[in-house]
Amino acid sequence: MAHGSGGERSFIPVNIAVLTVSDSRALADDRSGDTLVERLTAAGHRLAARDIVTDDVPAIQDRVRSWIADPGIDTIVTTGGTGFTGRDVTPEAVEPLFEKRMDGFSVAFHMMSHGKIGPATIQSRVTGGVAGATYIFCLPGSPGACRDGWDNILGPQLDYRTMPCNFVEIMPRLDEHLRRRKS
Repeated sequence: MAHGSGGERSFIPVNIAVLTVSDSRALADDRSGDTLVERLTAAGHRLAARDIVTDDVPAIQDRVRSWIADPGIDTIVTTGGTGFTGRDVTPEAVEPLFEKRMDGFSVAFHMMSHGKIGPATIQSRVTGGVAGATYIFCLPGSPGACRDGWDNILGPQLDYRTMPCNFVEIMPRLDEHLRRRKS
């Protein structure tokens, strides 16, 4: 990893895919997906892919699996389907794909969210994990939740300059278990 002059770290762009899970949205009116795309590109990252799928476990899993397998995608951020209604199935679709759960992501999101919306934060089942050396984060479907999740958690953690630690600096080691098996 490159360091800037004077011991300061240089920004390292990450390739991020955005998936909106919705039965009622199209790209033209996907405000939550737009919020994530605007924020990640403004931060200097690359939008590697973007799509919308319905609230359907096989459809969500197919898209996420293909992005996990894509070496050009480092991180997947989904929006939508994290509530408790009958159609909210994003955690059920994505969590079985995790090799490692990131419980701290949900905890951090709920702590931040509680300060904004109080106990209503319990109505979200945000989740995160790692699969195939790809980070995966599932955010709620509201633009506000996407903005807050990016600004307060994902943006800083996907910035190599964030100290004392961040997701970018451990990216090269996410697949150690896969490389060990091959040798």
